[in-house]
Amino acid sequence: SRVQPERQLGLIWGGVALLLVALSPMAQRLAQTLPACPVRAVVDLPCPTCGSTRAALALSRLDVAAAISASPLATVAWAGLVGGGLIAGLLALWGRPLREPEWIQSAPVRWALVLAVLANWIYLVGVGA
Repeated sequence: SRVQPERQLGLIWGGVALLLVALSPMAQRLAQTLPACPVRAVVDLPCPTCGSTRAALALSRLDVAAAISASPLATVAWAGLVGGGLIAGLLALWGRPLREPEWIQSAPVRWALVLAVLANWIYLVGVGA
């Protein structure tokens, strides 16, 4: 039998979250293969996503304080990706479809996201990330 399309997203998101958890012990080695930030190399300022790799590495060691210090927004995003994925995967396995919340596409939410990215970038510039 085919998986309902509403459950597919939960299963895929859950699988990605499980894979990230499983790869956590190898995170440091995998991170060494990533290129340096091209924005920082050109303009010597952190880009809005600078610190994301360091935040992920800190979270892989369960060092939340270091992750927040590296990038508060990336820390929240990684926690949401993994935590939300594990929950979505479990719900999908139990037959519960994953539905997009109606409020997610509202203008206030979009503005809040833009402001969060801007605030995070200002933080990164201020701490010299």
